[in-house]
Amino acid sequence: MRITFLLPPANMSGGIRVVAIHAKALVAKGHQVVLVSPPLRKPGAKARLKAILRGSGLRTDPAREKSHLDGLGLDHRVLDRSRPPVDADVPDADVAVATWWETAEWLNALGAQKGAKAYFIQHHEVHAHLPVERVRATYRLPLHKIVIARWLRDVMHAEYGDADVDLVPNSVDHNQFHAEPRGKQNIRTAGFLFSSLAFKGVDVTLRAIELLRERFPGLRVISFGAERPEGYARWDRRIEFHHLPPQHLLAALYSQCDVWIMASRTEGFNLPAVEAMACRTPVVSTKAGWPEEAVVTGRNGVLVDVDDVNALAQGAEWILDLPDEKWRAISNNAHGTVASSSWGASTTLLERALEHARKRAAEGALSIKKR
Repeated sequence: MRITFLLPPANMSGGIRVVAIHAKALVAKGHQVVLVSPPLRKPGAKARLKAILRGSGLRTDPAREKSHLDGLGLDHRVLDRSRPPVDADVPDADVAVATWWETAEWLNALGAQKGAKAYFIQHHEVHAHLPVERVRATYRLPLHKIVIARWLRDVMHAEYGDADVDLVPNSVDHNQFHAEPRGKQNIRTAGFLFSSLAFKGVDVTLRAIELLRERFPGLRVISFGAERPEGYARWDRRIEFHHLPPQHLLAALYSQCDVWIMASRTEGFNLPAVEAMACRTPVVSTKAGWPEEAVVTGRNGVLVDVDDVNALAQGAEWILDLPDEKWRAISNNAHGTVASSSWGASTTLLERALEHARKRAAEGALSIKKR
C-alpha cells in the first residue's frame, strides 16, 4: 500500500513515537510510507516579549528540535511553514491517516486521490487547553477510526455513534525493554514520568511521594521526561531527574525502581506502564488508559481511583514494603502481563485496519470530499 501519515509538528511525544514505530515496520513490510508535518512553531510575540522583559532572551533548547522520527530513514516531508497541508503537499496514496485532532481536519479537506481516509486515535483529546468542540467535531468526521485501547473504542461508539472501529493496541519492544528476574533494591526506589500536562497528574504523584517519604525517609525517587521540571509546583529537588534520556537507557531507569507510579487523570494508552512492567517493575496506577485493563491489585501492581492521593501512596507503600520473596512474585507477574505483547503483531493489526479503511471507502461507507 501507499500510506500517508499526517502529523502535528514532530517531537518526542509518545504519540509521535507510536507512529514512528508503525511507519518503520510498515516500510520493512514493503509498503510505501510518507509522513507529512508542519515545522515546529516558533515562539510567539508574547513569549518573545516576556523573555526580553526578564532580560534573558530566548534560548534555543536543542532537545526541542528532536523527534522520534530522527535517524529512522523514513520519508518525512516537513512543510515550508506552520500551516495545514493542501493537496499539493500530500502524495496520492491508497490510504491517508490523521494522527491528531487537527490533522483530522486537514485530512477531511484533502481530495479523494489522497486515499481512503483513516483517523488513528491515540486519546480522546477533550482537554481544557484545547478547543473542545472542534476536537469533538473531528470524531464525527467521515473517517475510518482506528484506536489504541478498548476504552477509546467504547467512547467512539457511545459518544459518536461509530460501531465500526478497529482496535490496534500499543505494545512494547522486548529487545529494548527487558530485565532479568531480580529482587528489591537495597534502597527503596520509586519512579515516575514527568510531564507538566495537567491530565498526567504529576501534582498527585508528588503529593503521594511526600506521604511516602514520611513512611520511608530514605526513599530514592527517579524520574525522566521531555520537559525540565524546574519551577514546577511542589517539585522535590531530591528527585533524580533525567531530561530526555537516550532510548537505550530507559530500561535501566525502570529496572532501578521497586515501583512505578502513574497518577494520570486520563490516558489514551500509557506506554510507560507497559515498559515498566516489561522491565519487571510493578506499577501503581490510576484507572486511566491501559492500566485499567491490565493492572490487577495485589497481582502485578495496584490500581486506584483518579486523584486519590492517599490510595496512590498506600499502594506504592504496600509494594515498597513487601518482603523480597513476595515482591519478586509481583515483579514476575508484572513481566508476564506484557510478555506476549509485540509491536509486530500490532503493526499487522494496523495493516488490516488500513485495508478495512480502503474497503469501506470503496463501498461508499466513508464520504470522501470531492474536488
